[in-house]
Amino acid sequence: MRTASPQPFTFSPVSCAVLRLAALTSVAMLGLGYAPASWSQGRIQELPVADLLVVPASVSQTGLKSSPMLAEKPPQGPGNEVPTFVFGDNISGRADLETVIEGNAELRRGPTAVRADRIEYFQPDDSVKTLGNVHVSNAGNQYYGSELQIKLDTFEGFFSNTTYRFLSNAGNGRADRINFIDDQRLVAIQATYTTCERTDEASWKPAWILTADSFKFDMEAETGEATGAVLRFKDVPILAFPTVSFPLSDKRKSGLLPPTIGVDSISGLQITQPYYFNIAPNRDATFSPTVLSKRGIDLGGEYRYLEHDFNGKIAGNYLPSDKLRGTNRWSYSLQHAQTLRSDIPGVGNFGLNLNLNRVSDNEYWRDFTRNGDTLTRRLLANDASLSWGKGFLSTSIRVLKWQTLQDLASPITPPYDLLPQATATYTRVNVPIAGMSGFDWSTTAQYSHFSIDRSLFSPPNGQPNGERGLLSAQVSRPWISPGAFITPKLQLHATSYRYDSPFPTTGNSSESRVLPTFSLDSGLQFERPANFFGRSFTQTLEPRAFYVRTPFRNQSVLPNYDSGANDFNFATVFTENAFSGNDRISDANLLTLGATTRLLDPDTGAETARFGVAQRLRFEDQLVTLPGFLPITDRISDLLVGTTINWTPQWTFDSTVQYNPKTKKSERSTFGLRYSPGDYRVVSAALRRQVDQNNLAAQSNLVDVGWQWPINDLWGDKGKDLGAGRGQGEGRYYSVGRMNYSVPDKKFVDLVLGVEYDGCCWIGRVVFQRSQSSLATSNSRILFQLELVGFSRIGSNPLEALKTNIPRYQLLRDKVAAPSRFTNYD
Repeated sequence: MRTASPQPFTFSPVSCAVLRLAALTSVAMLGLGYAPASWSQGRIQELPVADLLVVPASVSQTGLKSSPMLAEKPPQGPGNEVPTFVFGDNISGRADLETVIEGNAELRRGPTAVRADRIEYFQPDDSVKTLGNVHVSNAGNQYYGSELQIKLDTFEGFFSNTTYRFLSNAGNGRADRINFIDDQRLVAIQATYTTCERTDEASWKPAWILTADSFKFDMEAETGEATGAVLRFKDVPILAFPTVSFPLSDKRKSGLLPPTIGVDSISGLQITQPYYFNIAPNRDATFSPTVLSKRGIDLGGEYRYLEHDFNGKIAGNYLPSDKLRGTNRWSYSLQHAQTLRSDIPGVGNFGLNLNLNRVSDNEYWRDFTRNGDTLTRRLLANDASLSWGKGFLSTSIRVLKWQTLQDLASPITPPYDLLPQATATYTRVNVPIAGMSGFDWSTTAQYSHFSIDRSLFSPPNGQPNGERGLLSAQVSRPWISPGAFITPKLQLHATSYRYDSPFPTTGNSSESRVLPTFSLDSGLQFERPANFFGRSFTQTLEPRAFYVRTPFRNQSVLPNYDSGANDFNFATVFTENAFSGNDRISDANLLTLGATTRLLDPDTGAETARFGVAQRLRFEDQLVTLPGFLPITDRISDLLVGTTINWTPQWTFDSTVQYNPKTKKSERSTFGLRYSPGDYRVVSAALRRQVDQNNLAAQSNLVDVGWQWPINDLWGDKGKDLGAGRGQGEGRYYSVGRMNYSVPDKKFVDLVLGVEYDGCCWIGRVVFQRSQSSLATSNSRILFQLELVGFSRIGSNPLEALKTNIPRYQLLRDKVAAPSRFTNYD
């Protein structure tokens, strides 16, 4: 029931104390739309109220913080008004007109809280005026100043002499005046912006700061825009912008990216100014023109897309009239994967995959340094495939053409092109055959056309281009129990060739080959409890025997289009064929014996250590070889020994040794050790040694060391483990690097050395990278970068080089989940 005219009310400090019960009762009565307002003659009087709930300052606020009414802002509308809470030492005013709170004044509505020495709330227009020590919290964003005038429902108004701090990225600054457009947008006049954390010191100066005539902040779009801006680092102006926009989160936005600057020993000074196009949530593009002081202007770009049925990336570069080479230089790359829906019942869908790569000339890989293996950069695949599968049948058709970048000082043999290759495979598992169940069988048919430009390269033995038809089938019957298994398998390979010119050694224009293979794989597994060095384990013993029998067929009269020798390791020692591909099938009458023992944690099953050994016993010579190699006559193969130890989470040790029992020497050995006691502390070292008894000049002995480690540890400053993506604390230096050293050549093959400095709100990086491009030449470059955390990265980008080269490298700042608005709730 409403009264005829506004009624004044006044709460004295004394009455505030006695109204504790009344105020708490009013919370319960909120749904009725009435709240107790005054205490007179020992009874509570009801006073009409629209959406104002008056709570004296003496009421405990602990219960209000966990109230469901404060958790989320309910939708506005008739019958669904958001309540307003006020607190203070003295509260006075007139019902339905104004409320004045003085002394520890506080007003709350939904996600907004206002504190000040004095608050005036006008109900007809829902506006608030404050004076003295004003603090506003809105959805986690904090504002402090001297005078505030704002409308609560629209959050429209102004704030004078303000400091602010945003929740999303800890961005903060000062402004002469902030104009609130609404609760998501505001304009700061004569303001500053930084992500450096503000301290209580009056003389505090941020490491970097952006000053501007005005800032426009859009919390919904999570972007900021500054007009008349100057960026200062250590109080030194480094960049100026008429207008600049920047993100307030990890959300993408269109605009100029910071320029990158680098120095290359071949191309000279390099300056890149990228522009980013945020086309759509699932599409973007980057245009990156680069000025190379010794070459000219390189126009680069990249386009990425992600759809429901397809995704991919297109990248390219064009350098007209290279000053050093006197010709146009270009490159392009396309990766695309797509599902093609037929919409025909019973037909199913198709898959399309494209991987296209091309450059203008043989020197491109040497002149334009890219991260990655040298061989990969010299063998560029142009690969397209179309696949289809349904039920037990899968098919594909593929076209593969290679671009081989040759170096006269170090030539490589180019692979054959596939123009085209068609494959069909039918597979069944656990099916009955002749009344017996449990058989696995499959059959594969394949057609391949192999081609190479013979005017540019002469194949070994002068073999011609040709076609190959393949039909293979296999059937196996596994018997598996908890402690043992045995699997007999029978395979049949039928291959036919047809050449475009007579084969040099036979003069034939066609050949064929049919070969059966029988194999028997078996193994046992034993377990027992064990105790080593005071720790309890479950120890396993897993012996394995693998027999294979393939008769000899003379294959020296056949071409070799795609076969190569398998590496001798634990992954290939228990296989039927000593070669990859389908042009060579090794004759075999051999038994491979091996054993593995593992130490397992009895509680978690985690593997603490593994020791393995394997060796082949050959009953007959292996006569089938690759061109230029001799038959294998040794009855006992090299002994393969492998060890992996993870005794503690901090230490990891791996080793593989290939030991020749005849020479009593190691033919090849690899030892690797990694120590990582925590985030940003990792050191890895590896020794790789290989000796070719037939060609001692081809032996290699490489030492590979990589690390990321806080330099401050050297003088006892261990810092704090803030977790991955947050660093070890401000004021710390980190050494990063990787060195690949050739012992026989007595020189570094590849080298990356750098230092990172974490200044809390900024990170500095200096990285030197040297890459060997040939036996006699190398390419060196220096990369500088200044990362203003939460704002931008300025300079060249060494992060890709660090992530590619340093095992388990961690970014000092990484993306983290967006904070809850209750992070700054007060």
